[in-house]
Amino acid sequence: MTTTMSTHRRAVEQIRQSYAEIPGDAAPRLAKATSNLFRFRDGGKTAKLSARDLDEVISVDPETMTAEVQGMTTYEHLVDATLPHGLMPYVVPQLKTITLGGAVTGLGIESTSFRDGLPHESVEELEILTGDGRIVVARDDNEHRDLFRAFPNSYGTLGYALRIRIKLRKVQPYVHLTHVKFTDAGKCMLAMQEICDSMVYDGDPVDFVDGVFFAPGEMYLTLGRFADRAPYISDYTGMRVYYQSIRQRTRDWLTVRDYLWRWDTDWFWCSRAFGVQQPVVRSLMPRRWMRSDVYRRLVALDRRHGVTARVDRWRGLPVSESVIQDVETPVERGAEFLEFFHDKVGMTPVWMCPLRASTRWPIYPLEPGKLYVNFGFWGMVPLPRGQFDGYYNRLIERAVHDLDGHKSLYSTSFYAREQFWQLYNGDAYWPVKREYDPNGRLLDLYEKCVRGR
Repeated sequence: MTTTMSTHRRAVEQIRQSYAEIPGDAAPRLAKATSNLFRFRDGGKTAKLSARDLDEVISVDPETMTAEVQGMTTYEHLVDATLPHGLMPYVVPQLKTITLGGAVTGLGIESTSFRDGLPHESVEELEILTGDGRIVVARDDNEHRDLFRAFPNSYGTLGYALRIRIKLRKVQPYVHLTHVKFTDAGKCMLAMQEICDSMVYDGDPVDFVDGVFFAPGEMYLTLGRFADRAPYISDYTGMRVYYQSIRQRTRDWLTVRDYLWRWDTDWFWCSRAFGVQQPVVRSLMPRRWMRSDVYRRLVALDRRHGVTARVDRWRGLPVSESVIQDVETPVERGAEFLEFFHDKVGMTPVWMCPLRASTRWPIYPLEPGKLYVNFGFWGMVPLPRGQFDGYYNRLIERAVHDLDGHKSLYSTSFYAREQFWQLYNGDAYWPVKREYDPNGRLLDLYEKCVRGR
């Protein structure tokens, strides 16, 4: 889907007027068709701000290798617009319905992040509806530079991205995958460091790096490189499950589009909670339903109606805690984190994705040039007797802090206020907050991401 700049300007004026009409005692909340957040908010007086007319690609320019995109456009739609030109965004987050605005104001990551960082690092310009109702265009070289640099990890507390100019890179039609098995986490982390530093494996260039931890003695790095031709093409959008193939074969070939969305069909491995990986269920499931946004809606419905909790009580099972997080540790501490996580939490599989930031971004202060590993884990874990909800998530927060790491804020957090602002650089955040939202129309980062308002 595409739109014109004049149509975009009309949509911007509409949302600006809608924002101005929201009562002063109601917290604005962006109404989106899809969400990849796992902070389910409760209560509070809010007013929804419609973004239905801000979800299209404005233009793709093959000459400058850039795209102008509305803030609520999904990466699925953007990729569909760029691939016919032989182009893709530098970093395409794993799930189809992650929006450009969501990936910039939140955090996205994928297997190009070892080289290209996080999605906001390839953004050239942001058009933002600020907390005080202004429409500003922020770049790294203009008078709104502080807002441009503080926007990543601000989660809509400084404003909303209405238009984004993003850089694109050239692609080839196929991706050749090599799955490399390790039986020792320390050796796996060392190999990850060496491959990410050299961008070469076994004499061939490496364009993509991620991995999966299945058990202390079984983990894999998956190394991808672009290719003009493929001897065959695998399809993981039907009966076959991508993550299971990692253990079954050492090499594989996918179209570039199928590679970018290899995790979406089964929401990594989380579709198993709905029985979708059972052959009978899978054969009856329409392919159009095997998508991350469908599973996310099912989770939201379950939370709203408490079906799983009631069934577990009926079966006499212990109360479980939702442990849905992405965290980063320095690569040299990665093996320590995996040992802690397996011993104290025990959830498998765990996604592993290396990343390296090119510069320091104030509100998510990774050390520039340093290699980190993102560990992603998503599921339910039975609580030990006598423990309450938040037990595992608090353990994880402490461990990540002790290992000099950082935690994404798309899910539940339990930090004390003072510690939170130390970790997420309140000294940089608050001057920008006061400049662009002086009356506090939008919640601040702690109130939104920790207190869940």
